[in-house]
Amino acid sequence: MPGSQTEFSLTKIGQVSVTVHDLERAVRFYRDKLGITFLFSASKMAFFDCEGVRLMLAVPEDSRFDHPASIIYYNVDDIHDAYTILTRRGVKFETGPRLIYQTDDQELWMAFFRDSEENLLALMSETPSA
Repeated sequence: MPGSQTEFSLTKIGQVSVTVHDLERAVRFYRDKLGITFLFSASKMAFFDCEGVRLMLAVPEDSRFDHPASIIYYNVDDIHDAYTILTRRGVKFETGPRLIYQTDDQELWMAFFRDSEENLLALMSETPSA
């Protein structure tokens, strides 16, 4: 049936926007501390590449857009190594790596931290059960 809801679905994230108030400070945090590939800046925005998903840091144009961001979960192979590296770079974690969920064959680990603008971010790692 043409136009039915089953013909269309959103399946690929192209860009995520994070609200910031000090763009230069935020660029340094995401580029230098998190090691995300910086692409370019334009006006009050900066863009990064997260393996094909673009991350946009943006100073809000007005109060309608000035709100906390959604939590971005960065998938890493080894959450303990990533936690150690980012801690050495000065990233302040709210929680260290902790087991969130476990099945017979898989574990889900997460660790939460804040960026330079106080947005909540997280590391996540899905690994085989020990």
